[in-house]
Amino acid sequence: MNEAFGFEHFWAQADGLIRANVYILLVMSFASWFLIFFKTWSSIRARRTLRLLEPFWSAPSLDRALEALTAGDSEALLAPLAKAAFDSAHQTAGNNPSWNAPSDRLTRALRSAMQAANERLESGLTVLASIGATAPFVGLLGTVWGIYHALLRIASTGSLSIDKVAGPVGEALIMTAFGLGVAIPAVLAYNSFARTNRLVVAQIDGFAHDLHALLGQAVESGEALAPFTRSASAVKAEAPVRAENA
Repeated sequence: MNEAFGFEHFWAQADGLIRANVYILLVMSFASWFLIFFKTWSSIRARRTLRLLEPFWSAPSLDRALEALTAGDSEALLAPLAKAAFDSAHQTAGNNPSWNAPSDRLTRALRSAMQAANERLESGLTVLASIGATAPFVGLLGTVWGIYHALLRIASTGSLSIDKVAGPVGEALIMTAFGLGVAIPAVLAYNSFARTNRLVVAQIDGFAHDLHALLGQAVESGEALAPFTRSASAVKAEAPVRAENA
């Protein structure tokens, strides 16, 4: 390969816009890989958290179940949901107006906790999607700008031959390759994390429905948690029966 051509020669001939594009792509690459490693570790911990559901329902009491869930939920996905449901269920009907009935408070508490869990799961995905969508165009901008200046330099020499055109144009295409190299890992990671989040959110949604079935009858009757001092697994098993009888 001719030593007069290559990335070093291209960088030496590059102007401020080309160098700014390279720096932008470097920042995008660093951000992308940081999020990839961070979200990978977060996804692993989220899947570990889902394993706490079985011990939660098989605990001897609700207090023990909540303690076990809180101790193992490093991602704060399920424990805040259970705490919000239990705190809402502890409140009796009292003199609350109909629009603020205990059952409505339970539903709002579960919905708010689920929204917070979804926000934690989706944090960083917007950045990955943006990098995957824009990095190729940032690289393409550098390529177009580099080819434009390369053609101007060729025209100024008054000589047009394949060796005079291929080198500068080939150097400019480095920017497109750089942009694709930044975008492809970001897109693949985004798709992987989005699928994992859908599975985790489905489990969280099912857990919220189970909690509502478990505590719904108590809050509707204004009884706090007195009927649920038995094992949580037994009460959960009875919840579908109560729903069918209703």
